[in-house]
Amino acid sequence: MIIKILGTGCPKCKQLEENAKKAVELSGVNATIEKVTDLNKIMDYGVMMTPAIVIDEVVKSAGKILNPEEIKKFLI
Repeated sequence: MIIKILGTGCPKCKQLEENAKKAVELSGVNATIEKVTDLNKIMDYGVMMTPAIVIDEVVKSAGKILNPEEIKKFLI
């Protein structure tokens, strides 16, 4: 499983990345977390608001910070 955090590196993006790491730990799944900061690549996903989270190339959320429990629901 590949989880991508889309964002330019703002505090909200960093918080979403931390929450994603916690969600992976809580769920016990095998996942890789990648950061995507290139605006052109972010727009390729159709995302207009960051932060966003993409799991296995599917945008799950954009424009808000999901907590670890919300992210965990996408991982199971």
